[in-house]
Amino acid sequence: MKYVFRIWNLTKRAWHKLVYVPVMKMQLGSHGCHVNIGKGARGTWENVHTGNYVSIGANCLLLSTRAQIKIGDYVMFGPNVSVITGNHRIDVIGKRMYEIKDSDKRATDDQDVIFAGDNWIGANSTILKGVTVGEGAVVAAGALVNKNVPPYAIVGGVPAKVIKMRFTEDEIAEHKKLIEKRNR
Repeated sequence: MKYVFRIWNLTKRAWHKLVYVPVMKMQLGSHGCHVNIGKGARGTWENVHTGNYVSIGANCLLLSTRAQIKIGDYVMFGPNVSVITGNHRIDVIGKRMYEIKDSDKRATDDQDVIFAGDNWIGANSTILKGVTVGEGAVVAAGALVNKNVPPYAIVGGVPAKVIKMRFTEDEIAEHKKLIEKRNR
């Protein structure tokens, strides 16, 4: 019985890597190399654009009907992260909210969400419309991000606030210099 379980588990992993991920990547608006999409991830993939070395965790939701989700290089999403680029109107007189269609939206109701790169987005966090997560920033697990995140900041809470900075200004300069040197 132990071997049956191992074979079953190996088959599921192979299916995910060889079939599921390539099919999901084909649906993306664009993608770089080394992009992995976790099991159960879902969304409006045609509006999602990824750079290189991106990992989208299991059960993530990337929801964008009009705006774009732009993910830079070296971005990691934990499981159950939600990225939502739109809002639903609640101010249309004479229509129930359920009756409001995409065509009723205003330009400000949907806005791009941008991950600048070298980001870690913690499990169960939610990032809402119009947010830019700056280079090197970290979003703590369970955070609700509704405002821009400064580069190299660590944010957490509901709503998310800066908890601390990853590095001092001098350390950021040294960090960037070392990475640039490595990339040559």
